[in-house]
Amino acid sequence: MVRRILGLTTGRIAVGILTVMALLAVLGPLVAPQDPLATSDHTLAGFSGSHWLGTDYLGRDVLSRLLDGSRVSVLSSLEVAVTALVVGAVPGILSVYLGRAFEWVTLRLVDTLVALPFLLFAVAVIALLGNGLTQAMLVTGVLVSPLFYRVSRAATLSVARSQYVEAAVISGASIGWIVRRHVWAKVLPAIAVAFAQTVGVGFVIVSSLTFLGIGVQPPEPTWGGLLASDLGYLGQRPWAPAVPALLITATVWAGNLLADAIRDVSGEAGRALIDARRARPNRLDKTDPAPAGGTR
Repeated sequence: MVRRILGLTTGRIAVGILTVMALLAVLGPLVAPQDPLATSDHTLAGFSGSHWLGTDYLGRDVLSRLLDGSRVSVLSSLEVAVTALVVGAVPGILSVYLGRAFEWVTLRLVDTLVALPFLLFAVAVIALLGNGLTQAMLVTGVLVSPLFYRVSRAATLSVARSQYVEAAVISGASIGWIVRRHVWAKVLPAIAVAFAQTVGVGFVIVSSLTFLGIGVQPPEPTWGGLLASDLGYLGQRPWAPAVPALLITATVWAGNLLADAIRDVSGEAGRALIDARRARPNRLDKTDPAPAGGTR
């Protein structure tokens, strides 16, 4: 599947952008030119050789804060996606095989999570557990998990009606063996699409919460926190929100592009794409003129 994704232009663009963001998360705090928490008298400074993106209202280097905050922003969005995957996909698959009682309970829980006001519930839970980013992301992942539950359940239902799965059930195979051997490979593409989309959604959620000051302890830098701090000084630095907003937008866009690419190369669409690529060289061979050559 990886080769198919990289064979698409959208797939290469998405993988390239997400790779850059991953490198920022790993290397950003290490290559920050200055201490992201160090203040100075040069407040609200513009672009310069010592401060490539200027300074904020406390004289802190903006580039260093962006690089240092990239790790928190990227890891937090992945924490949201992984939590939603585990909490949603596993019950979604098992709801098809563990009987009507388990199915009814999980469906009612999913309906409840969908009905909850996201921001108010997140604020309430964080107030109980403490204003930490880990708590905020775990709560957020649970609230996003209905997407994985519904996607995995729908994909499993389509596979569960297959004759080879019914034959495995009749022969006495365990649920775990059926899921590992038959179901998981069929459900994985749909879950991969949902995961790629959730990474982008996670960035929006993380940026929104940190923009409001939820889940982050000042003066720890985050992309959403940088947006919030810059909005109060647009008269002095009107360009300041552009860079963190561009990073967030590019990451969300790349996640959606990757989800589209995975969808395009999996299932019936993927097989049609492969058939079209295989047929293209054959058509070119048939249209090529025969080499000129004759006898004298």
